[in-house]
Amino acid sequence: MAQYMKDLVPDSLKDKVIVLTGGANGIGASLVEYATSNGAFVCFGDLAIEAGEALAKKVNETNGSSPPRAVFVRTDVTSYDSVLGLFGKAMDIYGKIDHAVAGAGITEIGNVFDPALDMRSVRAPPTTKVMDINMNGCLYVARIASVYLRQNRPPGDSSDRSIILVSSIAGFKESPGLFIYQASKHGVLGLMRALRLYLPPVHGIRINAICPWMTMTGMVMGVQDGWLKAGLPVNSAMDVAVVMGKVLGDRGLNGTAMYVEGGRAWEIEGKIDELEPLWLGKECSRTLKRGQDVLGSGSGWTERK
Repeated sequence: MAQYMKDLVPDSLKDKVIVLTGGANGIGASLVEYATSNGAFVCFGDLAIEAGEALAKKVNETNGSSPPRAVFVRTDVTSYDSVLGLFGKAMDIYGKIDHAVAGAGITEIGNVFDPALDMRSVRAPPTTKVMDINMNGCLYVARIASVYLRQNRPPGDSSDRSIILVSSIAGFKESPGLFIYQASKHGVLGLMRALRLYLPPVHGIRINAICPWMTMTGMVMGVQDGWLKAGLPVNSAMDVAVVMGKVLGDRGLNGTAMYVEGGRAWEIEGKIDELEPLWLGKECSRTLKRGQDVLGSGSGWTERK
């Protein structure tokens, strides 16, 4: 893997408008603070109303401006209309949107493969909430952003626009016990990969993913003591937010996945592609590339003959 060691591009976030889901706590809240402290405007949504409103108030008192540096909107990412409302609010206040970050997420709920399951209890379906928030929430943000990020742009405008989807180390590595969570985070990486050749030529928008390892937020309360006792590396929420801010401001990045460990970031997609002939085989890799070249951006899949 190649370590991503770039500093934030100077003024790359200045006066940029960012729409963020899941911004009231944890990594999202840190991104609100980091982005606004570097000159951005952030319209963020969450269901944690009290925390969201308090964060917006704190940011605006510290970085006061008109329009406000931070705007909080109650947002349920499992509702398409609610996500539309978040983007609409940002457009109403700021008149444009430059970047979108799908950061809302939750961890596993219960054990869908509980050893205590029997012929009776297995008839009750597992909750879809984890998939609805982690996967569908990202899909909603990406789809809506693909339209809203193109609005109110003058002819010939070449300003940078991008989307970040938040995955996890669980998006590419086994996470026993997090069955639905892992499936959802794999899906997030899959969505990024499907869009990285499509969005730039079709919509002029970059897309990247962030894959944090152990990060000290409320999501890891059940395992953090053992982790720290083992002396393993950890991220603070701000560590991950800083990486996200750098990726937003680096207009040369598209289709990357940043693995964040101990406050440092490594790009993983490049090595996966580079080493493909080794793990897939040279002949299969050559044939696969020819097929991918034929498919191009993939626009033809949904064309009707």
